[in-house]
Amino acid sequence: MSRALALLRSSHPEPGAAVTAAMTLLAFGAGHRGWRLLCVGLAVAATQLAVGWVNDWLDADRDRRTGRLDKPIASGAVSGRTVGISGLIAAVAAPVVALPLGALPAVTIAVAAVVGLLYDWPLKSTALSVLPYLVAFGLLPAFVVVALPGHPAPPAWLVAAAALLGAGAHFANVLPDLDDDAATGIRGLPHRIGAGASRLAAAVLLLAATGTLVFGPPGAPSWSGWAGAAAATVVLPIGWYAARRARGRPVALFRAVLVVALIDVVLLIFSGPVV
Repeated sequence: MSRALALLRSSHPEPGAAVTAAMTLLAFGAGHRGWRLLCVGLAVAATQLAVGWVNDWLDADRDRRTGRLDKPIASGAVSGRTVGISGLIAAVAAPVVALPLGALPAVTIAVAAVVGLLYDWPLKSTALSVLPYLVAFGLLPAFVVVALPGHPAPPAWLVAAAALLGAGAHFANVLPDLDDDAATGIRGLPHRIGAGASRLAAAVLLLAATGTLVFGPPGAPSWSGWAGAAAATVVLPIGWYAARRARGRPVALFRAVLVVALIDVVLLIFSGPVV
């Protein structure tokens, strides 16, 4: 594996790409075009790279102890120093690339990046581990809206739906690593309530996010809203069941979360204007 590919893998590319794609689609639906759309996408991508790289940098020793050879630092494919420096550069880049959109958008994305990094340390091992997901995911669509000309205020239902989606993603995201985390002293909220309760929390929060997107915007729900809600109610139970039946690392529910996230973005785009 090349160092460049190893560095990319250290950034947690799957969820990072999903979040970036979702926010870029949202930005397009909100009315961003051309260089404004590019700035939004790059700023969100930078926050995802920063959080992913710093997370792997901080977890390097723990990954080595648990034999996580799928992690590039633990396997020796890339150095921890390279990953850590890359994370810091990405964190600084997020508000810089957003600055052409205005000071308020730059501050908003900077706060989102800082909150995400606070999950990496020190909140990851505390009962408040879900808090950065709530706040950072709520801030991302807020950034998309305030980055529009005139810096309009984001609607409450939009921020609430994204926050619920982020919280649900947190509970699902840690499920594959619960045993490894417990062996090395990681005690976030999902670890404290256990795998079964975390699966339930993920499902409830994600369905609540979908419901907020369907019923939150003004007016009656559209046909696409009802279709998206129906799809989410099918995808999540399938992912939950597959995770319970899986042998090895149960990633099925996490992948179902990504599917529901994309469903929610489609719901958002078809729900009408966000300003």
